[in-house]
Amino acid sequence: MRILITGGAGFLGARLAREILKKGQLNGQTVHEVVIADLFPAPADLLTDPRVKGHAGPMLEQGDLFKSGFDGVFHLASAVSGECEIDFDLGLRSNVDSSRLLLDSIRASGKASRLVFASSVAVFGPDAANPMPALVADTTLPTPQTSYGTHKLMIEHMVADYTRKGYIDGRAARLMTVSVRPGKPNGAASSFFSGIIREPLAGVETTCPVDASVSHPMSSPGTTIHGLITVFEASREAIGGRMALNLPGLNVSVGQMMTALEKVAGPAVRARVKFERDERIAGIVDNWAKGCTFERAHALGLRADASFEAIIEQYIEDCKTRPAYPADALKGLN
Repeated sequence: MRILITGGAGFLGARLAREILKKGQLNGQTVHEVVIADLFPAPADLLTDPRVKGHAGPMLEQGDLFKSGFDGVFHLASAVSGECEIDFDLGLRSNVDSSRLLLDSIRASGKASRLVFASSVAVFGPDAANPMPALVADTTLPTPQTSYGTHKLMIEHMVADYTRKGYIDGRAARLMTVSVRPGKPNGAASSFFSGIIREPLAGVETTCPVDASVSHPMSSPGTTIHGLITVFEASREAIGGRMALNLPGLNVSVGQMMTALEKVAGPAVRARVKFERDERIAGIVDNWAKGCTFERAHALGLRADASFEAIIEQYIEDCKTRPAYPADALKGLN
């Protein structure tokens, strides 16, 4: 199989690439090439694998690559939520225009690739005509309240329609907020959900921009990657339609995250988190889902993380064993 990962140089994309290379196959077929397309070069450890080909540059300039024919595509490339709110045109170019180019290029290749689109729980939001339930389900009507969520929903419908026409075998999986991410904060409004765990473990004081009562569905990186691969390998009959499905999420409040951090790492680490409300971030988060259900993913055998303590413990283990995690990521535990 020849596999394309857009956004493959990013944290999730690179982790997905490593997992696919480790497995060596998808759907029982040997993976002989993984093409990583991103704005930036792929991590060095991936480029040393002879099965990996890296392509760096804007997606809107990679149409010829996308036309070259792939057995499978994981479409992860995206401008994140905070960026899209600040720069409307950037969001449209990076999300909608680039996705249209990708889908049209696959169509032009004549090879109906199996494609997994990484959508987001951000497609859900409150609307005066459509109150958001306490737990959003696969069948909850999406009414996004951010440009990022709107873009994700638009692309979900594009993937469904290109599938209906037979141009691709597409499926869209709505990712929950991924925590804990390594490295520095990015432009996502959800970045603090990792920062309030990552920074204290590294010995750095940080602020939480929302109240402790804020609840949101979370997923560890490992659970998220497993979900994307499972959705790719599932048959069309098992997927059960072209509608996007929710990947599993652990519904947890910020206060519960802090309790878990203290349980795993101790009170001194927990004390490095201060609450300082940021109205811009809090206003965005107030329009997000408070929790989710995931019946269709459950039918595929997928499950949420067991607890937020388990998510923190996975991060600590990843810091010790995986590339792309800073050497001093756990110095706050000393």
